[in-house]
Amino acid sequence: MTGRSAQSFRLILASGSPRRRELLAKMGYEFEILVTDVDEHVPGPAREVVGILSRRKADAAAEKLDSGIVIASDTLVSLNGEVLGKPEDEADAHRMLRELSGNTHEVFTGVTLADAADGRRLTRVVRTGVRFRALSDEEIRAYIRSGEPMDKAGAYGIQGGAGKFVEALDGSYENVIGFPVSDIADMLNEFTRG
Repeated sequence: MTGRSAQSFRLILASGSPRRRELLAKMGYEFEILVTDVDEHVPGPAREVVGILSRRKADAAAEKLDSGIVIASDTLVSLNGEVLGKPEDEADAHRMLRELSGNTHEVFTGVTLADAADGRRLTRVVRTGVRFRALSDEEIRAYIRSGEPMDKAGAYGIQGGAGKFVEALDGSYENVIGFPVSDIADMLNEFTRG
């Protein structure tokens, strides 16, 4: 992993997510933030959609810059092929958490690096399997009352109150947060090599 003293490139995070900012900072990189608005309505399976959306976000940010490497990501939850994005309201959050209860679902994060100077791009999609234990209606209602699920794909944040719902994990914990650090470090090394 590149440390702060060895970083020889400008890095721009195309995300307003405090969780992604925190994870990228913990990786030891210096970076700027540039948030852009893109159309996030893309039909299709989660594995494909996250790649498309991460490319859209990276391209939108790179177009505003003359140099630097943009990193953008997008995360979706998929249960039996159904995409679970951010809940529309509390009833939608309750529906999603009820469906996840006692089941295994998949979390997909698409990550794209884009070089603002030469247009090069690299995209990777990372998958993690997550199994929730059976949840009671009261647990679901209490979690929704916390407000935490309302801005998260699948209506939960593994790093917060929903961590106690997780029975098993197959893959990267950070991927479920929305920023698979090991894969991102590999991608940055590959992208900046030579």
